[in-house]
Amino acid sequence: MPKLWNETIDAHRAAVRTAVMDTTAALVAEHGLASVTMSQIAKESGIGRATLYKYFPDTEAILLAWHERQIGGHLDLLVEARDRAVGPGERLKAVLEAFALISHESRRHHDTDLSAFLHRDQHVTEAQQRLHGMVRDLVAEGVRTGDLRGDIAPGELATYCLHALTAAGDLPSKAAVRRLVSVTLTGLRPDDTP
Repeated sequence: MPKLWNETIDAHRAAVRTAVMDTTAALVAEHGLASVTMSQIAKESGIGRATLYKYFPDTEAILLAWHERQIGGHLDLLVEARDRAVGPGERLKAVLEAFALISHESRRHHDTDLSAFLHRDQHVTEAQQRLHGMVRDLVAEGVRTGDLRGDIAPGELATYCLHALTAAGDLPSKAAVRRLVSVTLTGLRPDDTP
């Protein structure tokens, strides 16, 4: 097959997958995890059930693919935030603020069956490890430059930051989220008292 034809088919398949994932996420948000059927998804996506089954075996597989895409997007945002900032302190602040804002904006599904289902998957664990590693490395860089405290291991400080900032999901505004980031960063500063 010509290259252009293959690219067109691949683009079409990607568009169908995206439409199915987005439609499923919207239906589950509206009706609940247990109420959505493959027939509904096919109908709302504008494709036949047989076509839908060529892409996904069931609703759960669609939701896991959607969530994996969401997590990948979040990790990309964190990397972009890190890479835009200059200096160890600013890079750490940018990543922590981006993480806290993501936590704040995704609070809509924290206490649902959907959240419990999605967060038990392996890709979540892998993403958490990548995030922890990114923050740990930024903290270690700040320790080397003397900007951050060196009396506690960078991995422990990364854990402290990430756990503290998950509270952003319960905050009422972005301004409150930024204040939480500021308080968290204060805990990382070197202790100058004798």
